[in-house]
Amino acid sequence: MLELLEQLKDDPELYVRRSIANNLNDIGKDHPDLLNKICRDWLKDAGPERERLVRHALRSSIKKGNRDTLKLLGYGREARVELSRISLCPKKVKRGESVRVELELRNPGTVPQKLLVDLIVHFVKARGKTSTKVFKLNTFTLDPGESVRCGKKISLANLTTRQHYAGRHKVELLLNGTPRPLGSFELIG
Repeated sequence: MLELLEQLKDDPELYVRRSIANNLNDIGKDHPDLLNKICRDWLKDAGPERERLVRHALRSSIKKGNRDTLKLLGYGREARVELSRISLCPKKVKRGESVRVELELRNPGTVPQKLLVDLIVHFVKARGKTSTKVFKLNTFTLDPGESVRCGKKISLANLTTRQHYAGRHKVELLLNGTPRPLGSFELIG
């Protein structure tokens, strides 16, 4: 199958390239080293379409914080940033409402930092255990002394793919694959 994917990686049809990325993403769930090797090879002399294909193929590996994947994409260094103005509002929320998470990142260093910023929510499940969901926030380069605000609205409406249960839900920031605690909110009712 890899030979076929290799032949089709630069197909002019977006539908075909997305299908290839989805196939690679699935392969990477069981064989992350193989996925990273293929993507590293494909990024050599890659045009914008192939770069997008590779990024889409690596999406699950990025969410898992795979160090080799993050390094491949230029996010291998630990983020050395200051967090401030952290807000989870409201702190108590009812099912069907939403919580707004906001924060500010500042680069206190003397060199620019390339950052991949995601949000992790530890959703409480029916029996009290938790299940994590990673939400994409942003990717950017933060210059020395520069600050940027980030935020995300988290809906707590029940979906066919996710039911919400009462309890304390932990929230973390994922900076270049490393989690940092932000706080929590409580789902009531």
